[in-house]
Amino acid sequence: MTAIVLASTSPFRRALLEKLDLPFITDAPDADETPYPHESAPQLVQRLAGAKAQALAARYPQHLIIGSDQVCVLNGVITGKPHTRENAIAQLTQASGNSITFYTGLALLNTATGRQQTLCEPFQVHFRQLQAQEIHAYVDKEQPLRCAGSFKSEGLGITLFDRLDGRDPNTLVGLPLIALCEMLRNEGVNPLQA
Repeated sequence: MTAIVLASTSPFRRALLEKLDLPFITDAPDADETPYPHESAPQLVQRLAGAKAQALAARYPQHLIIGSDQVCVLNGVITGKPHTRENAIAQLTQASGNSITFYTGLALLNTATGRQQTLCEPFQVHFRQLQAQEIHAYVDKEQPLRCAGSFKSEGLGITLFDRLDGRDPNTLVGLPLIALCEMLRNEGVNPLQA
């Protein structure tokens, strides 16, 4: 079977890919994540997912390399990782009673053939009206400082929502597995036949 490389050091993406029960390794891609002027969120994440896969191509010439990138958009503005408690509280306060759209770019590069498949998977999160003390308590308990949107849907973050809309709940965590399985099958790798 073709060796698989996850172009990410994210423990969340690693845990998601482990669900497919395929052998893989991880490696950190060196990719400039600066958005281009007038680049839409879907364009940005697709470009960065592809760039992350391409960044490892020379090191892995006979592999399938998975690249992924994610941003969230609130009120038309791309929102990143908060990095600080204050930023997380501000992001969640702004999200309260609103909807956030997450755009996850996914790329699968076959370095043996040069073929690259790329897509953008959207996912919408509808927040319930949050009280200030709930936001503070959530940020203090879960410390979502390295998560776009300032929450972990796979943890206590689920308590913040009214509803979720999307094809694949894994997309929200950072790796759309339904789409990835389709891409892998296109390259002759089926997790159910491995």
